[in-house]
Amino acid sequence: MHYRSFGSTNWQVSEIGFGGWQLGGTWGEVDDSESIDTLLYAFERGINFVDTAALYGAGRSEQVIGKALKQWRGEKIYIASKMPPTVWDKQDDIDAPMTGRYPMAHARDQVEASLRRLDIECIDLLQLHGRYHNGWRELDWLEALNTLKDEGKIEHIGVSLHDARPDQGVKIAELGMVDSIQVLFNIFEQEPMYELFPAAQKTDTAIIARVPLDSGSLTGTWTEDTIKQWAPDDKRHLMYANGGNFSETLKRIEQVSETCAPYYSTIAEAALRFALHPDAVSLTIPGMRNRHEVDLNTVHIDGEPFPARLTQLLAPHTWKHAFY
Repeated sequence: MHYRSFGSTNWQVSEIGFGGWQLGGTWGEVDDSESIDTLLYAFERGINFVDTAALYGAGRSEQVIGKALKQWRGEKIYIASKMPPTVWDKQDDIDAPMTGRYPMAHARDQVEASLRRLDIECIDLLQLHGRYHNGWRELDWLEALNTLKDEGKIEHIGVSLHDARPDQGVKIAELGMVDSIQVLFNIFEQEPMYELFPAAQKTDTAIIARVPLDSGSLTGTWTEDTIKQWAPDDKRHLMYANGGNFSETLKRIEQVSETCAPYYSTIAEAALRFALHPDAVSLTIPGMRNRHEVDLNTVHIDGEPFPARLTQLLAPHTWKHAFY
């Protein structure tokens, strides 16, 4: 396993972190015992960063992670969680107010509930689960989190940007207001490289790249029959079942595979390496359901540079996912 600096903190984090959304059971059925076993196996393989959220399975993901931590006897595991706002607005409403979304009482209740579910005394990284453009000047959220930081309930502060809206994080990165920014970044969603990543590098703000495998499409295993295997309430079905999204995705996967074939044996390897190639990225956080998927995600993490020519060839494959 290779490790990278996590922004201006003194952390050294594994290049592959553990994305914990699927542990909540909203990406298909999961067995908690297998989830705990998968987490422990990931820790054994050198993964030392887990990302979760209060909303993942209504707290189930945090609870499962907490149980795994109780069994772990090895090196430090960094836990990043997220708290939801009091009110959600449409992510493309750039003038939506930030004030009142994370007031002190709400923030305290959310953090203390996460601490109970995780069964820990301090959350290493607490992220907002949605922020808006005005968050750089409407600062009650930052005051609340700094208060909880002073109380020792959280160590570092981050924000998780809305899907396909990396522009929402540029100003906060330029000002160095938080320790980390989490953003959707993969072969299709390349926009963060243009403004967000350079801004984050200037202030040494850590970047967490999520969804490196595009919710599974960039594993290269999807076929016309894959969508039939998803339950109606599966997050993948909800995203891909309408408007020809699934067929369009399959077409684009084939095109990306052809582009990557001269360089890598699988599109999954190309996708994971692509997500890690910008210097601004501290780590990427694919989801993992079992030991086999842990092996698939970690086998290629060897520090090898991504081919500059392939970066150029993949640029035309940028595809802003409206259905996210």
